[in-house]
Formats: sequence, C-alpha cells, structure tokens
Amino acid sequence: MGREFFLANSAQSRLLLPALIYTLSIVSYAQGVITTDTHRLDQVADGVYFATGNGDIYTMSNALIIEREDDIVIVDSHITPAAGRALLDSIRTVSDKPVTTLINSHFHYDHSNGTPAFGDDLEIIGHEVTYEKLTGDPENEHTYQSSLHRFDNTVARLESELANATDADERLQIENQLNYWRRHVEAQSEIVFTPPTQTLRDKMTLYRGGREIQLHYFGRAHTGGDLAIYLPKEKIVFSGDMILGGISYMGDGYVAEWADTLQGLKGLDIKLILPGHGPGITDVGRISLVQAYYTDLTEEIKRLKDLGYSAEEAAARADLREHERTLGVRQLGANLEAVQRMYDIWDGLIQ
Repeated sequence: MGREFFLANSAQSRLLLPALIYTLSIVSYAQGVITTDTHRLDQVADGVYFATGNGDIYTMSNALIIEREDDIVIVDSHITPAAGRALLDSIRTVSDKPVTTLINSHFHYDHSNGTPAFGDDLEIIGHEVTYEKLTGDPENEHTYQSSLHRFDNTVARLESELANATDADERLQIENQLNYWRRHVEAQSEIVFTPPTQTLRDKMTLYRGGREIQLHYFGRAHTGGDLAIYLPKEKIVFSGDMILGGISYMGDGYVAEWADTLQGLKGLDIKLILPGHGPGITDVGRISLVQAYYTDLTEEIKRLKDLGYSAEEAAARADLREHERTLGVRQLGANLEAVQRMYDIWDGLIQ
C-alpha cells in the first residue's frame, strides 16, 4: 500500500518517525544519479534504475526499471496514470527501448494504478492474489477508499487554511500546496484498475535479453500476494512493501505470518534491498529487526486477546517499547486497524 510507513494514527506516527529517517548505512548504493522533472533515478547496477518521485507529481511509491537487450521491464507503476506517464517520460532519459513488461509487487492502489500509462500491449505479471483483488471489487477496497477520503480532506483543509490566511507569502505557499493536491485528486479520475495478464503462485523466472529476473512468493505479509523481484547476478531485490526500513502498513497484512515470510526473503543472497517506499537498504540485517517486531506484536496481541481484552483495549495496552532503539517505538500502544485485523483473522472472519 502506501502511507510510506505504518502511520495510521497519531501515536504510531510519533513512534515511527525515527524509522522514516533511519540511518541505513546509506553508503552510496547508486553508481550514478539522473534527475528528471519528476523523478530521481538511482542507477544501482548496469541498466537497473531505482525510481523515486521528487515531489513535482505525486507518485507515492517507488518503482524499478530493468533494461534488457531489446526492451524494458518495470516493477510497479505508481498511484495514477499521470504518475505512470511521468515515470515513462523519465525512463526515456535513460533508454528509448519499449516497456514491454510490468511486474506488480502487490495489488495496492499506490503501486498499481499507474499501469494504463504503459499501453494496451503490456504484459503484466503478478501473484494470483493480486489478480483476484484487481478483478474483484478494487474500487471499494478499504485501503483505496480511505486514500480518496484522505486526499479530499487534504484539499478541504488547505482550502480552509487559504481562506483564513492573510500573509501574502503564507497564501502563496498554501496555494502551491493546494494546486499540487488538486492535480492529484483530478488525476484519480483517470484510474482504470488493471489486473495482471499472467500470474504465478510460488516462483517465476524471466530469462530474456541477457537478464535473469526471479519472482518469488514467500508467503503472506503486507498483503496476501507480495512478490520479491530478485536479480541474482546483481544481488538486488525489490521488496515492495513486504520489507521497508521500518514498520509497514498492516491494514491488509498477515502479521502472524509476516516474520516467516521474511525468513524466506533472507534465503536470497542480497546486497541491496529496494523497498516500495523510502530509500534503498544496504544493511540487510534490517530484515531481522523488522521480523522481531512482527513476532513480538503477534505474541503481545495474542496474550492480551487471551486475557479477554477487546481489540481496542489490546491496541491501547500493547507494549512494544523494546523496539525503541531499532525501530523508534517509544510509546505504549499499537495501531488499532492492525490489531482489529489480527483479531478478525484469529476469529475466522478473514481468511
């Protein structure tokens, strides 16, 4: 999904702020950097670029560009067709080869809704769960609907601030922000949910044009269909939101299974992790730190549930502060949306 990290309530936002600025031993993992009007492209290997938005257009998520002898493969497409077109324009600064293949790391709107920008002849590869979600009722998925409300509320808040602002410089700043978010809200009208044209269940290897690209499904984590896109020669993995530098959004997740899924990821020979949000990660030991959090969260919520506490009470009482040093968890409590989902899974309400 998006929300960059798991910032769904204000307390959790304060807890995880350090995770947003974690020091990942950002030894420069880029061989070179190309800046376009809308993107920063970090060249992380020959013909491989990590694409992050630079703020000119709202992209919300990262993408990966993989050049082969005759074509381009991309992983994820950003949040809207407009953001996808901006990505395509940025790709043209490094290659004029056609984009023939898109891989969905997972189904969330902020990673997959830019897909139509790449044309009707595109081969789209994703997990079976991603196909099910994008051919089901994606417009009414709660994560997508909550994003629409969030962006509408942002516009309304800025309109109110502008109406009450009197200082000329302040008004100009608010107007710029308001125009930025209005453009994004307008861009949402173009969205056409586009499912994979080819699916996998466990593993697929693409070997073409001098490039080996492995797609691995290690189990449920951030969603039911997260893929790790692995370049074995380069020892680079694009992880989507399965692993970020901190704690991922868990509102569609399977927290009790997440640590086991990450154990599968650790079985790859990795030198660089490129997440769906945030900067690249050179310290692969970060996986173990996040694993430990999900394990402890599962045990803590299960303990509180067994004591008879409601999800609301468990969310308020959960104590994960032992992760302060590694993940910045400084306050008591866990996110209610995640805890309620854990209860619903254990109670058989969610499969």
